[in-house]
Amino acid sequence: MKEKLAKHQNELSKDVWGHWNLEACTPLRMSARRRARLRKEVLIAGEGWPYDPERIEMRTKMKGHKCDGIAAERRAKTAKLMEQMPEMLLAYKKRSCCKKIAFMSAFSSLGRIMVTFISTLY
Repeated sequence: MKEKLAKHQNELSKDVWGHWNLEACTPLRMSARRRARLRKEVLIAGEGWPYDPERIEMRTKMKGHKCDGIAAERRAKTAKLMEQMPEMLLAYKKRSCCKKIAFMSAFSSLGRIMVTFISTLY
């Protein structure tokens, strides 16, 4: 096994699909099938295979449509707001009632004056 690795050391140390030589991609002299067979033999023999390219970290970004994620967030937010709805309605009723009372008290004296003025004209 070691003699096979030594024999192909130069080719295996290059990239898996080929290498750049004088600004041109040069394919390997060894076919991908032979390279895979040699790798399999080495791994079955219990030795390490140092010629694999480095593994990059997996993506953590979710796949799928953006609208699906937004819809799920909306449903969660709606459920949270529905739990708070009785308190929100009570606060709204208090605010609207206070506005009506303030409006009526501000214009009640003016309203009386207008009514008396109009009634004196006729």
